[in-house]
Amino acid sequence: MLKKLITMLTLVLLLSACQGSDGEQATTTAGPITLTLMTHDSFDASEDILAAFEEEHNVQLELLPAGDAGTALNQAILARENPLADVFFGVDNTFLSRALDAGIFEEYASPLLAEIPRDLQLDESNRLLPVDYGDVCLNYDKAYFEQNTLAPPADLDALVEEAYAGLVVAENPATSSPGLAFLLATIARYGTEGSYTYLDYWAELRQNDVLITNDWNEAYYGNFSVASDGNRPIVVSYASSPPAEVIFADPPLDEAPSGVVAADGACFRQVEFAGILSGTEHREQAEALVDFLLSEPFQEDIPLRMFVFPANENAQLPAAFVEHIQAPDVTATVDPQLIEENREAWIEAWTDVVLR
Repeated sequence: MLKKLITMLTLVLLLSACQGSDGEQATTTAGPITLTLMTHDSFDASEDILAAFEEEHNVQLELLPAGDAGTALNQAILARENPLADVFFGVDNTFLSRALDAGIFEEYASPLLAEIPRDLQLDESNRLLPVDYGDVCLNYDKAYFEQNTLAPPADLDALVEEAYAGLVVAENPATSSPGLAFLLATIARYGTEGSYTYLDYWAELRQNDVLITNDWNEAYYGNFSVASDGNRPIVVSYASSPPAEVIFADPPLDEAPSGVVAADGACFRQVEFAGILSGTEHREQAEALVDFLLSEPFQEDIPLRMFVFPANENAQLPAAFVEHIQAPDVTATVDPQLIEENREAWIEAWTDVVLR
């Protein structure tokens, strides 16, 4: 009897040991879930911020840059039956309606929406949640205008005056996000119907020798007199460009070399959104990633990485942003649905007037 009892106890201990061993092995070998974030090419974030998210949620975050905002969105739409990622970042308000009409995003009302101003929440269905915003504006070379005793342009109207002939470089709206934003600013300002429209304005800009480039890099670093050997002292850029010039200056600068034309309606506000892609197999982690993008640690990382403003009103801005930013009080606005319905026609008409 004793021998039988000892045998039974031995079997029980062995079984417990095996279960413990199996449990421990399952714990130690369970690797992180791979979570893919599809973005435009301008997405940037600090490695330690991303690593903290990965550790907290036991995920391995893979970034999938997919071109500019329009190109990346088109890829996501084409892959709707077999999604390339779990979450998408980078849809802006110029493509908002296209993204929503494609039906590729799932609804998610993040609790952090309570910290986002209502005027940035353009999607009532909460399929796309605002992450950041930036203002596309005219920037000008302070030194040029001082040396030539010429006042910087006060607003959009000034650019067609003879005094500013040959001074402006802008981007093609068919190939550039800031170029499209500036085109929309002119549509908001001058309209599409009546005796004087945005096309009349652009015809005058062409007569005033406006230079058109394919993208922002070519305009800013290839032709803008502040950032290159170019001879154009006015460029379509961002209200956040002056802080960037100070932060990255070598040798250091106390004042930004460029200013911003921040008159009412002279700038177009771009809002960027993130959303959960339909078909994700990791819904819980995808929600956590969207929450992370809206949270203060990521939001406070945005200004010095992507040089736009955080959407979360509780996020603190870097001192250089506060000191050197020239943000407009009133920005130009065009309804996202109207943009979707007319974007291609507006660009085609612009091309006929400006480039042909």
